[in-house]
This record gives sequence, C-alpha cells and structure tokens, in this order.
Amino acid sequence: MHTGICGAISSLMTGCAYATSAEMAAEMGAFPNFDENREPMLRVVRNHRRAAQGAKTGYEGLSISPVPLIAEDNPDTPLARAAHDIWDRVLELGETRGYRNAQVSVVAPTGTIGLVMDCDTTGIEPDFALVKFKKLAGGGYFKIINRMVPTALDGLGYPEAQIEDIISYAIGHGTLKDSPTINHDVLRELKFTDGAIDAIENSLGDAFDVRYVFNKWTLGEEFCVDTLGLDTEALNGVTFDMLAALGFTADEIENANNFVCGAMTLEGAPHIRDEHLSVFDCANPCGRIGKRYLSVESHIRMMAASQPFISGAISKTVNMPNSATVEECNEAYMLSWRLGLKANALYRDGSKLSQPLSSSVLESDDLVEDVQSITEAPAAVKAKVIAERVVERIIIGQRQRPPDRRKGYTQKAIVGGHKVYLRTGEYEDGKLSEIFIDMHKEGAAFRSLMNNFAIAISIALQYGVPLEEYVDSFTFTRFEPSGPVTGNDSIKMATSILDYIFRELAVSYLGRNDLAHVVPEDLAPDSIGTGEDEGLFTAGPAMDAVKSVASQGYVRGNFFVIKGAKDQGNAAMAPDTEAEAQATVVGTSTVGAAHVPQTETALQEAPAVSSDVIEATDDRLGQVREAKMRGYEGDSCGECGNFTLVRNGTCLKCQTCGSTTGCS
Repeated sequence: MHTGICGAISSLMTGCAYATSAEMAAEMGAFPNFDENREPMLRVVRNHRRAAQGAKTGYEGLSISPVPLIAEDNPDTPLARAAHDIWDRVLELGETRGYRNAQVSVVAPTGTIGLVMDCDTTGIEPDFALVKFKKLAGGGYFKIINRMVPTALDGLGYPEAQIEDIISYAIGHGTLKDSPTINHDVLRELKFTDGAIDAIENSLGDAFDVRYVFNKWTLGEEFCVDTLGLDTEALNGVTFDMLAALGFTADEIENANNFVCGAMTLEGAPHIRDEHLSVFDCANPCGRIGKRYLSVESHIRMMAASQPFISGAISKTVNMPNSATVEECNEAYMLSWRLGLKANALYRDGSKLSQPLSSSVLESDDLVEDVQSITEAPAAVKAKVIAERVVERIIIGQRQRPPDRRKGYTQKAIVGGHKVYLRTGEYEDGKLSEIFIDMHKEGAAFRSLMNNFAIAISIALQYGVPLEEYVDSFTFTRFEPSGPVTGNDSIKMATSILDYIFRELAVSYLGRNDLAHVVPEDLAPDSIGTGEDEGLFTAGPAMDAVKSVASQGYVRGNFFVIKGAKDQGNAAMAPDTEAEAQATVVGTSTVGAAHVPQTETALQEAPAVSSDVIEATDDRLGQVREAKMRGYEGDSCGECGNFTLVRNGTCLKCQTCGSTTGCS
C-alpha cells in the first residue's frame, strides 16, 4: 500500500469518528471533565487537522512534527481530498458541542482475530509471507495462501492463463502427475502400484515437502520392504529419506518439491516481470528460494503515515530477518522516535524456539550446506554459524543422589494458622538436595499433594535444576492458607504455603535476605549495629571443620569463629591463657572419604566498638522504645503488612489501615 493512501484512510476514519462523537455530544453531553480539558482537546484536534492538510510546521505543543498527508503525492486524489476536508468539520463541531469521546481510534493487534475472520493481512501489518504455515494448537500445520495475489496480477495486466501459471508456481500443483522429475511413470518403473500411487496422491494436498509423504505409514511397511526392497532397520530410522534411498538426487527431489508444493514465492515464476516483484514483497523472504522482503524502514514509514491520525498508539510488530543485528534494531527505534511513533515492537525471525507463523521449513540440505561451510570456515565464523543454526538444545544431566547419612534441618512454623514442617537434606558441600513438607492436621488429599510436590522438587534438584528457578517461580504465589508466619525468625508474612517454603529455602541456602522480613544481623542476641568488621572469622581449617558437620541451611551460611578480646586493651576481660583465647571446634564425623580433624583452632582479633556504632545503637534502641510506647505488638497486619498492630481489647487493630484481627 502507498503511504499516502494509508495516511488518507487513517485520517478519514478518525475524522469521521470525531465528527460523530461531536454529534453525540450535542445530544448526550461531552465526556466528563471536558470543560476543564477543552483547550488541550481542541489543540489535539487542530494538530490532527494540520497533519491532514499537509502542514510541515506550526504544530502546537509538539517537539517532534508528525508526518503530514501530502495530497499532491497521493495516487487517490478523491480520497486525499476527503481526508483533508473532514477535519474542518471536526474542529467546527468540537468548538460548539465538544466531544463525547476523548479518543476514538487505535490500531489494535489483530493477528489471531484476523485469521479467524479469514483476512489475508492483519491490522497495519504487511503480509508475513505469500504462503504461510499456521501452527495448530493440537499439533501440525495448515497452509495459508494470500488470495489477493490473483487480483493483484489481474490489476497489473496479466492474462488469465499466465496468472494460473504464476499461481501454480507459487502454491504448487498438489500432484506428481506431469512432474518433471518424479512422476507417476517414474514411480511405476520403481514397482509402485496404482494403489501406492493413489495413497501418495491423497497425502500430497497438505504436505510441506514430498519427502514427508514417502514413508512407511503412507505406503505400508510390507510394501516398502517386500516390493521396494528397502531395509527394515533403515526404514524405521528417524532420518530415513525414502526418495534418496530409491536413487533420486537432491536436485530431482527439489524440482519435484517445487512442482508439487510450490516455490512459495513469485521470484522466478514464469511470465512475471521484475518491476512487478516489489508489489508482492512481504515481511519476510518467501519460501526456500525467496530473497526479497520489505525493509524495516518501510514498516516504520508506513506506521508514521498513519500515526498522526490515530488517537492512541499503533500495535505493530516489525518482523526483522534472522540476520538482523543489534545496531539495526537501535536504528529502527531511533527512526521510529524521529517520525513521531508512539509505540513500536521488533521481532527477529526465529528468535523464539516456537513461533506461530513461519514462512519456510528447515531443510536437511541446508544443514548439509552449513556443515560444509563450517568445515572450511575460520574458527570465529564457525562459532557464529553454529550458534545461528541451533534450533533447540535439550540437556539431560545425571542424577546426583545425596549421601545415605546426610545433614539438614527441620523448621516448624505456623502460616495463617496452619502448622508446616519443612525438612531438608544436603550434599556434603552444603547444597540443598531434597525437601520434605508435612502439613499438620490437614486433609489427606492436601497432605499427599504437598508430599508429592516435595518429592518432585527433590528429584529435580538432584538432576541439577537450580534452586533459584524454583524461588523465582513460587515466591509471591497467592492462595490459602496465607497470612502471618510464627515460629520462623526471618519470615513473618507469606502469601501462600509455597511462598513461605521457598522464601525459607532462599534465605537459608541462597542468602536471599531480600526475601526475609528480618535481616540476619538483627537476629544475634548481641546485635549492636552494622559495623564493617565484627570479628568474624570465615576461613581456615576450623571453618572447614564446622561446615563439614553443620547444616548450611540450619545456620543460614553464618559460619564464624570469634576470638576473645585479648590484646584489645581490656585486660580485665581478657582470657588468661592462649588456649582460652582460641575458639575450639570439636567434631567426630566422617563425611565421605575425608576424615574431619577432631580439634581445629583459629584466631581473630576482636574489634573495638567505635562511637559511630554506639550512636547507631542508641538510635535503634530509641526507635524500639518509641514503638513500645505507641503500643505496637510487633506483629504484622494481615491486610496491609505493616507492623503497626496495637492491642484492641482481646484482639489487635492496625493503626495504618484500620483493620482488626477479628474484633469490631
């Protein structure tokens, strides 16, 4: 479509809609608060009118001028004139009556709706390809053909006979009869019976490729082995190509393929003139041999022609070829901004493992060509080619079972009034290997469901699924039971049982204190602040001994050994002997093949308490005293989550949102 026609249609559509809205306002009144927004609304309409009348400057309140509609350049003069004149009436009606609607038009995403409505193209999108394959939800594909091609060819002056030849070239003949390389006569010479040929013909109508039709399911395994003499083992192979096994060359198969299934493009079609090919350009190269496609700039300029006459934004995806670079994406967005577009989305073909529309299928010959090119290419090129040809990668790991005698911890908590027991098992290095979930006094079905859920998570962890993936998936899930959490020193509120469980695991095994409601520093009995060095000793033989016998999850990674205050100037509190100044770790466990030494020592000088720490401590204690004076109980509100609950008779009341825990 010509950009001028696109702009004229958009202008006429929105202009008529605003005129109708003004007529409705005369009967029903303008939209709410129109009087307050009268001048900004009329300014928008005046800018629409300026764009429709071809003004390049003079727009009110715009830092970027839109693309105007130039009537002289429009191939449809009456349409351009109507799009020009409508806005005078729109402004006149709006000044006297107002508008019933603040906005009247957007260009909506119509990909699915357009297909259901049997449209060839959707919204402002160009066609994806002349011949497309739509993936079905239940599996398989069906072929979609643009039915405007015959009409366009007729408009370009091609006679009917030539149009039929061109269409047959694009979509195929759907039969092997009269095929130049693989046809009925050739198949009969290879001992194909009339029944086998009929079976082939009946399957060609929906085929992507003739090779998909020649298989044991179409012809029968007995016929393939006894009559055609094919090997049974090879016949059952996933990559078996029957036509190649029967002696046909790649070129012969390709020629037959184009004859039966079509080239899916007009490039190379008989009778077509080169100057007419641009009429049939699509968003992507068409078929296996197509090279032409619409540039990214053409997408954006078509949108820019329509945007000045659309109240809202345009929902449009610019389909970029698989070879598009990051720089080209940047340039596309910059051009969109310079032309005044409100929105734009880019999609690089094949960037998802699965996409609903595709214009071609992956050919085995393509893979052979790639292998040859990779073999001869430099190392850098090899890496690039391999990366771009990857379609899907499945990684199957070996299951790593935890040791028979393993450490872990048990956490009891109450979530929304329901008791939850979480038990963990760990590998020798402290990583989580399994979980068990037990719900106290719950129904058999719910308890069994949670138990089996825990088993599924445990097996996945042992196969290498990162705990982070589960934390990201299950935290903040919302269902009952939910609410305040008691019995856990770090987590005080959960939106569901799963939210609580994976918060606990994240805090204990991943150090995700952002998911906790109480930071670890506040849990120590002698917590005095957030000094940079609090005398923690985190390395050495003693630490290794501690980690080998203590549960990583139980201590939440807080392994440390603290030395006394000797040599810090406090002789009264300093230990008398060097032995007393050493922190001693005693262990008698054997983990795997490594024996843990029974006694390890480590030394670390204790820090002096600075005046800044003392001041911060006083401020914190002051906040605690203030909270107690206000009557805060320290529990979180079940509605807003704030810790501002005060005693209200036998219940609690939130001073933030006003909700209660059960009393009115």
